[in-house]
Amino acid sequence: MYDYEDDDDDVFGPPPSVPRNTQSAIDFTRELNADQLAAVTAEDGPALVLAGAGSGKTRTLTYRVAYLLQNGVTPESILLLTFTNKASKQMLERVEELTDMGAHRFLGGTFHHVGGQVLRSFGDSIGLTKSFTILDDGDSDSLLNEVIRDLDPGFFKSKENPKAKPIKGLLSFSRNIGASFEEVAKGRYPSNMELCSKIDSFARIYQQTKLERGLADYDDLLVYWLEVMENNQEAAEYYQQRFSHVLVDEYQDVNSLQARIVDKIASNHQIMAVGDDAQCIYTWRGADLDQIMSFPERHPGTKIFKIETNYRSSPEILELANGILQRRAVETSYSKILKPSRPHQDLPVLVPTMDTYQQADFVLSKVEQLYDQGIDYDQIAILYRAHFHAMELQIELSRRGMPFVITSGLRFFEQAHVKDLVAQLRFVINPRDRTAFYRFICLLPKVGEKTAAKLLLHAEKQGNSLQKSIFDTLADPVVYSKVPADAKDDWSEVTETLQNIHTLAQSATPAQVVEGAICGWYQDYLRRTYENWPRREEDLESLVDFASKHQNLAEMLSQLVLLSSESGDRVVRPGEKYLRLSTIHQSKGLEYPHVFIIGLADGLFPGKRAIDGESDLEEERRLFYVATTRAEKSLHMIYPMLSSQKGTPVRLMQSRFLKELPETKYQLLNTHSSFGRAYSKSSGWNQYGSGGYGGRHGRRSY
Repeated sequence: MYDYEDDDDDVFGPPPSVPRNTQSAIDFTRELNADQLAAVTAEDGPALVLAGAGSGKTRTLTYRVAYLLQNGVTPESILLLTFTNKASKQMLERVEELTDMGAHRFLGGTFHHVGGQVLRSFGDSIGLTKSFTILDDGDSDSLLNEVIRDLDPGFFKSKENPKAKPIKGLLSFSRNIGASFEEVAKGRYPSNMELCSKIDSFARIYQQTKLERGLADYDDLLVYWLEVMENNQEAAEYYQQRFSHVLVDEYQDVNSLQARIVDKIASNHQIMAVGDDAQCIYTWRGADLDQIMSFPERHPGTKIFKIETNYRSSPEILELANGILQRRAVETSYSKILKPSRPHQDLPVLVPTMDTYQQADFVLSKVEQLYDQGIDYDQIAILYRAHFHAMELQIELSRRGMPFVITSGLRFFEQAHVKDLVAQLRFVINPRDRTAFYRFICLLPKVGEKTAAKLLLHAEKQGNSLQKSIFDTLADPVVYSKVPADAKDDWSEVTETLQNIHTLAQSATPAQVVEGAICGWYQDYLRRTYENWPRREEDLESLVDFASKHQNLAEMLSQLVLLSSESGDRVVRPGEKYLRLSTIHQSKGLEYPHVFIIGLADGLFPGKRAIDGESDLEEERRLFYVATTRAEKSLHMIYPMLSSQKGTPVRLMQSRFLKELPETKYQLLNTHSSFGRAYSKSSGWNQYGSGGYGGRHGRRSY
C-alpha cells in the first residue's frame, strides 16, 4: 500500500497547565489522561494500542517516545514507522520540543523511506546496487510500457488489451497483499487467461529490467526490504538488535507485506502498534484488517490498551458513533466505546430530501444560516462516499457564488474524463469547435494536434466535395488512409461513436445522447487506460441525470461549460474562507465544527457493489463511523429519496446504516418539498429551509 497523505490533527489530551522547560523531567501523570498514561508507560513487550477517533493517538505516540528517552532508551534504538512524511515529521518535532533530543538521531519515517535506507546498506545482498535510483510513478509507467513494447510490439494495438498503467496497478496490488500476480489478474480478467499469462511474463521481465539497470519503484522498496530481512541473516540480526523499541502508527492500515516486515524486525516482540480497527477504510488498496486483529496471536503476551476518551465531538455525536460500532461483527472487531469530554450540543439531524438537487439546496441553505450566525465557511465540511455524489452540490455552489475547495481532488467538471466526454458532445453540436475535437482525438496513439488538424482538414474537404457531413467524412476511406497505423482501430470506433451521437442528437433527449456517448468508444478507452475506471464511469453516468434536467443538448452544454468555467477559474483570494468538500476517505484525520454527510441512501452509501457482496459491507460501515466522528458540534445526515439512473427516476431507501440506529440517536427532519417549512419530531413545525434562512446568496428553484 502506498504511503498516503492524512492531515492528522489528532493531538488531544489534557494540555500542560503551565509552560514546561523542555530539559526538565516530564510529568506524564499530569499531562496525560489515565488511558493515555497506561499506554505511554507500558512495560517492554508487545503492545497494541487501540486509539478511538479523536482520542489523542498522536499525543500518545509522541509521549511514548519521550517516556522511553526519559527512561534511558537511546534515540538510535527507536524505530518509528508512519504512513506519511508529514506525520513522521510532526511527531519527531514534538518529541524534540518535549525532550530537546534532536530529531535527526531517530530512524523514522514512512515505510518506503525507511525501506530505502535499509536497501542503501544491504540491497546488494539481493542483487540491487547500493546506488540504485528510485522511479516515480511516471517513470515506472514508462519503463513498463517499454518492456511490453519490446516483448510484444502489437500488444497495445489491440483494443482488448489494457495499457501499462492499469497493468502496473495490478502488479503493485498483488505485491503489497502478498498474492500471486496471476491470481490478481484472473480476478480482473477472468475470461482471458491468455492475457493473464502475457501480463505475468511482462511483470517478470519488468522486475528483471529494473534490477539490471539499478532501478527500484516504490513497491520494490518494501518487497526488497522484506527479502533482505528474510534472506540476509546479518541484516536481520543487525536491525533486530539495534531497535529495542518499534513503534508503528496507523496500524489498521498496514498491508500484509508491511506487517511481515514489522514482525521480522520486531521478532523479539519489542513492538507497540497504534491504530483503530474501526477506522480501517483502505482495504481496496491493500490494507489488511486481519493484521491488527491477529496481532496478539503473532506476538504472544500482547497487552491491549484502549484509549477511548474523545476530545473532538459532542456527547450526542459520540452516542451515534458508538451506535454504529455496536452493529459490527464481534469476530472482526475490538470492542470500544468513545467517552465524551466536550459539552452537550444538539442531536445529530437526519434529513430526507426529494432528490439530489433538493439535497444540495437544503445543505447550502443550512450553510447560509450558519454563516449568518457568524460561523465561517472553513468551519464547515460536506462529506460524501464518492466524488460524483457531489455534482449537484457543486452546481448549486457555483450558482450561488459560494467559495469552496475540494479536499478530495478536482472539482467535478474539471476532471479529465468529464472534459473528454463533454468534448465529444461539443464537437457534435458544433463541428467547427476544433478545440473540442483535439481534446478527445489526441487521446489516440500517435495522434497529436498537428496530425489531428490535418485529418480534420481532409475530412472537411471531403465533406465539401461529396456534400456530406463531417461525421460521415471522418470515416471516409480517403481520410482513414491518412490515420497513423497505431490509431486506425480507435479511429474507426471514434468516428462510429460520433455518428451515433450525431444521429441521437437529432431527435433523442439530452439524457439519451449523453448515455449514447458514454457507451461508445470512450468507455473502452477508460477501461484500457485507468485502473479506477469504474469510479470514472460512475462520474460520467451522473451526467445523464444532469442532462435530464435540460430540454436540448446545446442548452445543457452551455450550462455545463459555464459551470465548469465558474468553478475552475475562481481566483483564490488571500484570507478568504472556503467551504470544504471532501470524500470521506480524504477527510480521515481531519475535523470540523459542523459536518454534513450527503447521499446516505442504499446504493450510494453503502454502494451497490457492497450491497451485492462484491465489496466489503463492513468497511462501508466503518467509513460511516469515520464520517460521523469528523464532526465536533453539529452533524447533519442527508439522503435523497429519488435518484435518476440514466434519466429514469428510481426510489431510494435510507442507508441501512441509518436504519440500524435507534431513533433516539438523532432528530428526524421531514422537509417540505420547497424547504419553506419543516417538521421536527422534537420541536414541531419550524421555519427551516431556504425560505426561512434569509441567506446571503441567490437561490435556484427546481
